[in-house]
Amino acid sequence: MADGNHHHHHHHIPRKPVRSRQHVHLDVADLTNRFEQLLSARRMTELAERARSTSSTPANDYSSPRPVSTHSRVPPPYSSLRNIPKFATPPRDHVSQRFRSMLIAASTTPIKYENPGLLDEALAEVPLDKIYGEADEESQLLQAQAASISDKEKAQWGYQDCVIRALLRWFKRSFMGWVNNPPCAVCGTPTVAVGMTPPDQDEKARGAFRVELYQCSAGECRTYERFPRYGDVWAIMKSRRGRVGEWANCFTMLCRALGSRVRWVWNQEDHVWTEVYSEHQKRWVHVDACEEAWDTPRLYTEGWGKKMSYVIAFSNEGCTDVTRRYVRNTTSHGASRDRCPEEVLMYIVNEIRQMRREGLSKEEKRRIIREDQREERELRGYLVTSLTSEIEKLLLGSGSSGRGNGGSSSEIKVPDRTATAAEVYRRARGEHGQNGQDGQPPRDGEGR
Repeated sequence: MADGNHHHHHHHIPRKPVRSRQHVHLDVADLTNRFEQLLSARRMTELAERARSTSSTPANDYSSPRPVSTHSRVPPPYSSLRNIPKFATPPRDHVSQRFRSMLIAASTTPIKYENPGLLDEALAEVPLDKIYGEADEESQLLQAQAASISDKEKAQWGYQDCVIRALLRWFKRSFMGWVNNPPCAVCGTPTVAVGMTPPDQDEKARGAFRVELYQCSAGECRTYERFPRYGDVWAIMKSRRGRVGEWANCFTMLCRALGSRVRWVWNQEDHVWTEVYSEHQKRWVHVDACEEAWDTPRLYTEGWGKKMSYVIAFSNEGCTDVTRRYVRNTTSHGASRDRCPEEVLMYIVNEIRQMRREGLSKEEKRRIIREDQREERELRGYLVTSLTSEIEKLLLGSGSSGRGNGGSSSEIKVPDRTATAAEVYRRARGEHGQNGQDGQPPRDGEGR
């Protein structure tokens, strides 16, 4: 399963302790810091659960009366105080407020997937017989595999998971086209990028927020070719072409149309993808249509060598900071989280959750809170596994046990395929952790 070539942290270190004292000291300091964060998060969950059990209504006064300093870099003098959890704090500085506005705008994306008319029309474009036929076949195969192990063994994936897996294959291989430079509509010759141009009335009506302009490279033709970047998911569905932003937007909507609960996942380092809830496994599963990747969350960091700061998943029921699912080792793959203090991000996440859950019944709210808690345990588990493997490496001076993945299903890091147009595009942009176009709010994966 795991491809040894992609384990960036599996350098074979000699048994003899040849590492400098300073290096070990830095590692220990970093581990200590991460361990304290973990304890703090656990304490926070305990407090939240205790608060919930003592009062029937969930506490929603997020402005903590305690003055929590976010700027002081000096740790408290007593080690016992280090375990104090962070409290959600409203954004007060300009940078944090901008980040809040951007996240609230991004959180509206999945609401568009709740339009029944849109979903029905989208389904008409999908070869349902093919999708359900493949899903039936795979589902039966997985059940047979499980039964061959023992009567009590559960199949790895459920039927609905197999439906989305079949949709993913069709979407990537047969439906959606990747655009680098669009070919000339007149003579079919490759075009050259000219720059940006404002959308015309028709493009505006179909949700194009900007248009890329290209010109035919054939000397006698020189025709201009427009590539509107549609935000409207139906316009994308009709055009059947785009880059990461369009692919993720359209694919997430189709997963919703086929009856799955979905998340649109935004990453600060210029990428977007999908998460689908697996009722069978009772967890959110990473799905990237551009890469035809299923449940390989470590693809970006350990597969591509990318450093990532924020990974936020948005659904019609709220949002969650899922960075820990994608960045297992913050030392080697974490980028600086400097858009706002962590307490402020907690506040913004709570705020978006409240906005999205306003009209839900008490029962539904309780179900989602239980789900949030289960996911928090899963995310914390990744941190524990990663810390454990780091400590083992420090103590043993060997990389042999550094399989910090927190779940064998995530062992695969890179989908086993030849390079695709999307990957060629990514390499051309040199996308190995560099940020794309952070100047603009990434409403629908603009820079992508």
